[in-house]
Amino acid sequence: MYTRLCRTLARSCMWLGILGLVALICAVSWQVFGRYVMNNTPTWAESLALLLVLYVTMFGTAVGVRDAGHIGLESLLVLAPEALRLKMEYLIHFLVLLFGAAMAYNCAFLAESVWSYRLPTLWISEGWKYVPAAFAGVLIVMFSIEHLIALAQGREVEPSWG
Repeated sequence: MYTRLCRTLARSCMWLGILGLVALICAVSWQVFGRYVMNNTPTWAESLALLLVLYVTMFGTAVGVRDAGHIGLESLLVLAPEALRLKMEYLIHFLVLLFGAAMAYNCAFLAESVWSYRLPTLWISEGWKYVPAAFAGVLIVMFSIEHLIALAQGREVEPSWG
């Protein structure tokens, strides 16, 4: 059941990432159109594009952790004895979990600390820049727990689109 929840969250993040990329392309296209055709650059388009890059990147990062798409030292672990390999895999997933927790906590703190400030071109809180990293940190923790459970059960986590 936990794996099903994590798979659903990962797939949702991928779909949100796709929608974010489409919105990013639209924002940049509108900015180029405004600058070169209308000779009136929309100032909000660049700020929106930068914000969308944060969301798409953070959603993709979380899914990359779940699907083991991040950089790893698997080539060295393949050569290690089975007992050492298993311990190292536990350690790696635990360290990733700690990183995700630190990222979630600190980015939530940053978002809260600047929430009263506004992005002048978008008229929204400055805190929205830190929300995707805090959310991704929570997802990284959840996905790392899923990997730790799978290791304990002697299985691997299936990729989100598998």
